[in-house]
Amino acid sequence: MATYTTEHVLGVQHWSGKLFSFMTTRSAGLRFENGQFIMLGLEAEGRRILRAYSIASANYEDHLEFYSIIVPQGPLTSRLQHIERDAPILVSSKPTGTLVLRDLKPGKRLFMLATGTGVAPFLSIVKDPETYERFEQVVLVRGARTNADLAYGDAAVRRLLEDPYLGELVRGKLLDFPSATREPDRNRGRVTALIESGSVFRELAISPLDPDADRFMICGNMRMLTDAAQILDSRGLAVSPQIGVPGDYVIERAFVESFDAAPVRGRPGSAAGQARAV
Repeated sequence: MATYTTEHVLGVQHWSGKLFSFMTTRSAGLRFENGQFIMLGLEAEGRRILRAYSIASANYEDHLEFYSIIVPQGPLTSRLQHIERDAPILVSSKPTGTLVLRDLKPGKRLFMLATGTGVAPFLSIVKDPETYERFEQVVLVRGARTNADLAYGDAAVRRLLEDPYLGELVRGKLLDFPSATREPDRNRGRVTALIESGSVFRELAISPLDPDADRFMICGNMRMLTDAAQILDSRGLAVSPQIGVPGDYVIERAFVESFDAAPVRGRPGSAAGQARAV
């Protein structure tokens, strides 16, 4: 059974009426792979309320960062949205998950497809120098309903490009493709539709999808996960069947989008991936 440490909030930023990010202290003993998630929560009414959250910070950083949606009646996020600096928060000692580089076969391009707060694990991975050692090009395709909902990812990518240590490496390899489904002034459309139609490749002026060279990581709502898996399967790419077995693409199949319900285990090989902890 996982043990928990009590960490403390270092900062909170609200990006919209329903989205916020927060940073916490990090136990010196916590080790994780970029792309993994962890259980965290609060003590309330004499019990622990715990949910799974992807870690948005990189494994070499001395703090932890998380990105969350607010569910008004959700047992956790209805409380978590009000946290302030120095507030205590429970963090598990057992990170896990299937969105890790070691479970991808060698390739030339890495595509990371995200919707909503599903971008969080990829913001960890794009800060990992190993990502750019393994792939010649890294393409982050992130979708949301509105431009306001893309603001957290916008800021994270901007900071990375301006980083004095990683910026030069990242600027030469990372392509960022944000898309909004309900506003016309971005690359409008659903992430899967933009991949299937070829819009992502045309707009970024890169070659079409190549099953022999392209590898994918997918994290978002269930519909996107299912549709993306079907597209990749139809192109001849194979999903990693389980942790430790490399595939052409990986999805976070640990829990489905339940909006402040308990995590629900998906069957191995299913497209039921993680949407976001609540």
